[in-house]
Amino acid sequence: MAKKRILLKIGSNTLTKETNHISRGKIEDIGMQIAALKDEYEFIIVSSGAIAAAKQFVKLDNNDKEVFVKQALASIGQPHLMRIYHENFSDLGLHTSQCLLSYSDFEKEQTKVNIVNTINVLVKNNYIPIINENDTVATDEIKFGDNDKLAALTAVLLNVDILIIATNTNGIYTKASIHSEKPETIDLVSDLSQLEKEIGDSKSSHGTGGMQSKIEAAAIAKEGKIETWIINGLEDNFILNAIKNTIPFTKIV
Repeated sequence: MAKKRILLKIGSNTLTKETNHISRGKIEDIGMQIAALKDEYEFIIVSSGAIAAAKQFVKLDNNDKEVFVKQALASIGQPHLMRIYHENFSDLGLHTSQCLLSYSDFEKEQTKVNIVNTINVLVKNNYIPIINENDTVATDEIKFGDNDKLAALTAVLLNVDILIIATNTNGIYTKASIHSEKPETIDLVSDLSQLEKEIGDSKSSHGTGGMQSKIEAAAIAKEGKIETWIINGLEDNFILNAIKNTIPFTKIV
């Protein structure tokens, strides 16, 4: 039987476990789940975290909020981020590879064909592609959406079965439950316009997204007939538990 293909998008908040440092424990948790599922599923990862990785090592002489400083931090942090993935995943017998993409890549037919062919070869040979935006030359991920849109575009391009967006909540909550301070997850939804009415405009502390960018990503995936799961990636075994349907999360069909 053909394996199901999952594109896993991991934001900065998940990777840092809402601290100021990349969490090796969280990357190990993700690796252990992939290792447990590798007979049934193949994984492609879209990972933020290059800027967060850099901040562990350097302090640049400039305003951290300037986009060019963030591009420089991304350039410094990306090799460190990949090293952490490589070290943790290789201990579990998993092989990793790096792919840097820009939004302009999705506008050129030949480039899209090249991306698909390269990633298919990697996956076929049991390498896990770890994709990030090429932040050194592009600013979209830095300014908008913490890679949510990039993940959705990549999911459609690679014809995955499920797009999993790991975030810091148990999916999307109803507006009423947030106001009453008893968050209640919207489990299943097909009408995104209904979901739009439920969300606020909150941003995550490290990422640049929020639920709005996740719904926009889900809309791209939905157009490509791909299911989106929005899951609390801070919890251990969040992928395994979502597949078993033993935790609350939002599934957009």
